Amino acid sequence: MADDGRSSNAGSSFQFVFDHSKIFPGTSRTITVYVPAQYTAEKPACLYVALDRLGFGAPAVFDDLISKREMPVTIGIGLSPGTVNSVSSGKDPRFNRSVEFDGLNDQLAQFLIEELMPELERRKTPAGLPILLSKDPNDHAAGGASTGGVGAFTLAWERPDAFRRVFTAIGTFVGMRGADRYPVLVRKTEPKPLRIFMQDGASDEWMGGPEFGDWWMSNQTLERALKFAGYSVEHVWGEGSHDDIQATEVFANAMRWLWKDWPRPVTAGQSGNTFLNDILIPGEGWRDVPSTEVAPRKLLADAQNYRARDALGREYSSDTAAGKVWLRSGHGKRVLIDSQLRSPTGIALSPDGLWLAVAESKTHWGYSYRVEPDGTVTAKERFYWFHTPDDADDSGVGAWVMDRAGRLYAATRLGVQVFDHNGRVRAILPVPTTELVSIAFAGAGMDVLYIGSRDHKIYRRKMHVSGTATDATPNDVPVWGPG
Repeated sequence: MADDGRSSNAGSSFQFVFDHSKIFPGTSRTITVYVPAQYTAEKPACLYVALDRLGFGAPAVFDDLISKREMPVTIGIGLSPGTVNSVSSGKDPRFNRSVEFDGLNDQLAQFLIEELMPELERRKTPAGLPILLSKDPNDHAAGGASTGGVGAFTLAWERPDAFRRVFTAIGTFVGMRGADRYPVLVRKTEPKPLRIFMQDGASDEWMGGPEFGDWWMSNQTLERALKFAGYSVEHVWGEGSHDDIQATEVFANAMRWLWKDWPRPVTAGQSGNTFLNDILIPGEGWRDVPSTEVAPRKLLADAQNYRARDALGREYSSDTAAGKVWLRSGHGKRVLIDSQLRSPTGIALSPDGLWLAVAESKTHWGYSYRVEPDGTVTAKERFYWFHTPDDADDSGVGAWVMDRAGRLYAATRLGVQVFDHNGRVRAILPVPTTELVSIAFAGAGMDVLYIGSRDHKIYRRKMHVSGTATDATPNDVPVWGPG
C-alpha cells in the first residue's frame, strides 16, 4: 500500500542525503526516490532522472501511466543540485546548481552513472526490495525545468550511451554557461539516438537574467535545429512565463510520447546537413579494430608523427614541443618555415599540393599557408576555427588529413571535426572513445577512415569519400567559392 494516501496503484517514495561525491567534492544534496507499485525486483526497472526535484506531479503521473501500461515500470530519482557549506556554519554556502546543470560537459552524467546510481542500488525500497536499475540507455530518461531542462538535455547529448529520452521545460538554452551554442552543435553533429520533448511559453524570461539572451527564442531555435538534424522531437508552445504551470499540464502526454513504442529502441534520424550526408554512408558507423590487426596501428602511429609529403618527395613536419614547422626537400635539405606556433600537431597538404594546413593543439586555431614552387610557404593565415569542449581551453587536436575534395578531417576532443575548404567546421562526428589523437584514410579505395585514441583503441569507418595517399599524384580540388 502506498505511503501517501493515493490509490492502490500509487507508488512509494523515500529520501536520503548524498554527501560523499568525488566528482563534485564537498557537495551535499537530497535525493528523492519514487518506486512504482508495480516494481517487484524480478527484473531491472527503467529510470527517470528529474533535475532539481520530482516536479510536474511526476509521482501521480507515473502511477497512472504505469498502471495503464502507457510507460514501463520506472523508478524516478529527484536530484537536487549540490550545495557546499562555508566554514562558517549556515553562512554564505556555495550553490552548485548552475555549475552542475548549465555546463556543456559530462560531469553530471559521470556523477549519476558512477556515483549516484550505484549508491541507489545499494539501498532498498520502502517495502524492503532491492533496487535494480536497467543498464540499457533506451530505458533511461531525464527531465527538468529551466536550468534543470538544460541539464536533462546535456545528460543525453553528452552520454547517449546512458540516456536517450528527454523532457525539457522552459530550458535555459542561453548564454549562462554555453547552452546558446547547442543549436549550432546540433546542426553540425552526426545525429544521436535521442528523443526530445520541449515546452516553453512566449513570455518566458527569468527577470534575474535577461542579459543571458532571449529565452523564448532560444528554445524555438533549438527545436528548429533538432528538426533539421533529424531528431525525434515534439514540442508544446504556450503564452506562459518562466514557471512550470504549462509543463505540469503537458507532462503526462510528454511521458506518453517519450515512452511510445517502448521497448523498441530510440534510433538516430537523418540529418538535413548536406555536408555531413556527402561524407557519410547511411548505416555505416564506427567499428572496433581488433588488437591483432597490426597495419592500422602502424598507420595511426605514422599519423602521429605529424608529417606530410608531396609528389616531389618533399616532406613537411611539425615539431610540437618547439612550436616549429620544417620543410625537408627531396635532396634532404631541411628548412625552417615557421617558428611561431603553439604546439603544432596535424599537418596536411591539399590534394592539389597548393596549400599546407597546420593544426595548433593548444588553441582553437589552425593555419593555412600557400605553397610556393620551391616548397617554401607564404601567406600564412589563422584560417581554421575549431569547436572546443566545455571542459577544455583548446581543441587538443592531434593528426588531421584531407580527402580528395579538400575537406579536412581533424582528430579533436569533440571527435572528428570536418572543415570545408574555407576553414569552417561543417560536420562533427562523435567517436566511441576519448582523447582522440590520430586519424588517417586507408583501404584499397582510400575510403576507410581510421581513428586512434591515446589509450591505443582503434576504430574504422567506411566513408562516402576518399582520402589522398602519401606521394599521390596531385588532383584538382572542386571550386568551392567564397561563401
